[in-house]
Amino acid sequence: MRVPFVVVALALVAIVASLFAPPVAHAQGLPSQSLARGTWELEPFVGGGTGVLHASNTQFIIAGARVGRVLTREHLHGWARGNFEFAADFMPLYLVMQPGGTVYGASFKPVIFKWNFTSNHKIAPYALIAGGVLFTSSNVPAGNTSYVNFTPQGALGFHVFTRPKRAWDFEIQFVHHSNASLGTFNPGLNASVLFTVGYNWFK
Repeated sequence: MRVPFVVVALALVAIVASLFAPPVAHAQGLPSQSLARGTWELEPFVGGGTGVLHASNTQFIIAGARVGRVLTREHLHGWARGNFEFAADFMPLYLVMQPGGTVYGASFKPVIFKWNFTSNHKIAPYALIAGGVLFTSSNVPAGNTSYVNFTPQGALGFHVFTRPKRAWDFEIQFVHHSNASLGTFNPGLNASVLFTVGYNWFK
């Protein structure tokens, strides 16, 4: 799997930053403080990844931004304690490097359902499911398919807080690309794995 250099570089910067961040002096952890009900999440991110199985000859580079809103107070107890967030992603850069050449695309995920785990003092894991659409300058996959693909997906990630309301974000996405028979053929990219690195502002 070929992961873009910029993703690796940003990941290393984030890890170093978290190691040298000042210790938390509050009784309540940074996730609970920063992800309170009504908080807005703003995050630019970059990433990349690859198709798997029959799509392993296809790679991706993406860049965009996420906007989210924490809708509930914390629920449950212990490690499962957390809250619900609704978010959306816009990716003006979504390069698909497939056999036959690189295709430029842009993607929009208007529906992201996200659960933030807030029991830790500095790290907030999360899980999400999302639905979106990808528009490309040529058909994806190549052939008599479509330049429009739908992108249902699930993801796991975690925020590493460096201070209140600020965190690095690491995410792994499991994406299905399908044109839903908009084209003559719908081979799809049944399974793709993408990694992203971002930086969060919580307001």
